[in-house]
Amino acid sequence: MDLQVLYEDNHIIAVNKKVGELVQGDRSGDPCLIDALKRYLKETYHKPGNVFLGVVHRLDRPTSGVVLFARTSKALQRLNTQFRENRVHKLYWAMVKVAPPKPSDTLIHYLRRNTTQNKSYAEDNPVEGHKEARMSYRWVLSLDRYHLLEVELHTGRHHQIRAQLAKIGCPVKGDLKYGFPRSNPDGGIHLHARAVCLDHPVRKIPLQITADPPADPIWDAVLQRLAESNISVAEQLPDLRQPDASGMSVPRTIVGSPTVRRFGLAPGEKG
Repeated sequence: MDLQVLYEDNHIIAVNKKVGELVQGDRSGDPCLIDALKRYLKETYHKPGNVFLGVVHRLDRPTSGVVLFARTSKALQRLNTQFRENRVHKLYWAMVKVAPPKPSDTLIHYLRRNTTQNKSYAEDNPVEGHKEARMSYRWVLSLDRYHLLEVELHTGRHHQIRAQLAKIGCPVKGDLKYGFPRSNPDGGIHLHARAVCLDHPVRKIPLQITADPPADPIWDAVLQRLAESNISVAEQLPDLRQPDASGMSVPRTIVGSPTVRRFGLAPGEKG
């Protein structure tokens, strides 16, 4: 398994998950990122015994983008607190065929998860057994046939972006489960976790980790259009700069150029 490491230090590690990869193992028995990362850390740093690696958040299998892991229990505890207190900003890119009714909006729906179908259903009004789901989106650009939406989550519900965009008539490209008419050739969907903004759990500095989407004609066209428009990642994300002891504003550290690391194959994996 090739790992695209976006950021790594003694406390955390972030990778760019590819379409189809699992964050954690499931009943399929397919290789997953957490096991691959543990092998990478063990082999790279010659660690004896078991390697600790904590899952901070997850992405759906057909999606791609930034996934963050904790390398220590202290970092895991502090990151879990940031996520629980909604102090982590998660920015997603979604390609849709139907333009949304407004160029930007905050969506509030009430989601119910059907575990048998592995699907969430959204309602406009509160319903018993449903959980409130909130997210904001804005239109960024349009290609010939598709539109790029930038989405920021305010809650973390099952399939939240997929279900809420489908509810307003804008299913994500390739997402058959939520109403898009055709699947993508690779079985994935055009939903990408573009960036995560957080405070470093130990160094306490604002950190922004970004990931480019997978190489395909649509995502490539998006990156080209953004480059031509001189739209930087920093301009798209919330301003997380914080004052230091002197009262001066401290800019976040921006990282995200992936280093591809290949190491020992997973059991049953072919080289």
